[in-house]
Amino acid sequence: MPRLRVGDVEYLSIAIPTVYWMPGEDFLQIIVRSVKDLARDGDLIVLSEKAISIATGNIVDEKNIEPRPLARLIGGIWMTIVWGHLLGRICHLKPKTIQRLREYPQPEGPKHKEITLNHAGLLQSLRHGSEGGIDGSNVAFSYVTLPLQDPNKIAENLHEEISKKLEQKVGVSIVDTDMTYSIGSFHFTPRPNPLKGIYSIGGVFSYIIGRMLKLKPRATPLAIVGWDASVEEALNIAELTHHSRKDGAGKTVWDMAERFGTDLTSVTWEMLNSVKHCPIVLVRKRATSTLKPTNKIDVKG
Repeated sequence: MPRLRVGDVEYLSIAIPTVYWMPGEDFLQIIVRSVKDLARDGDLIVLSEKAISIATGNIVDEKNIEPRPLARLIGGIWMTIVWGHLLGRICHLKPKTIQRLREYPQPEGPKHKEITLNHAGLLQSLRHGSEGGIDGSNVAFSYVTLPLQDPNKIAENLHEEISKKLEQKVGVSIVDTDMTYSIGSFHFTPRPNPLKGIYSIGGVFSYIIGRMLKLKPRATPLAIVGWDASVEEALNIAELTHHSRKDGAGKTVWDMAERFGTDLTSVTWEMLNSVKHCPIVLVRKRATSTLKPTNKIDVKG
């Protein structure tokens, strides 16, 4: 069981596998059914933003998109040359990732950049992936998920409904795997709509600075309701649950396609449903002065 120890407090996490959340899925019923025998008063139910976006239909099909010249420029020269030969190295990307960027897919790449320009703007579109929280991994065909516009409101509604149905005092959090970077107590992220106290600034520049300086990266909490937590605590929990949840069918669209032996836009909903997905992670906090203090996440269990 993955856990995190900070001072005299230990956080335990339980990743809960469920069916793949298809568009239109009654995910509230799935959450309640999945945690009802595990949840206790004071627990935190951490949910994947992407799973919620898919279930609520917050997705876009890029198949028939016609990219404008700017999208073609970004999806062509900017990605293959600037990211593939300059920014990839500056940001310490893995050699395999850099090679993939040098071979950025055509015409799929410019179509994707047209979507990111329309929904997230230029500074986000200049990123090499997860532009403005838009992501195609663990989504079928040429669909991509869009970020939740008001994650706090969604978390509030889920907290009310889940607490009522469970008859337990539990908190609800929504997180994204896109990274937040920290300099001391200052936390910033390239993605929009993070938790209050985390600053969304600069788009691509936040990412470049965070990666170039090798700042502390952690998954991004978007909302936390019914559970008192500082920003630092929320970030630690988001990172813990990120390690607990794993990557489903793949961390990137390339990984996903390689896993199923198909091209980037031919992964089906049935393929995705055949893989273990853990959109729910239950976090339990307990005080224990007998444990040796550490800030490291134990992901081995």
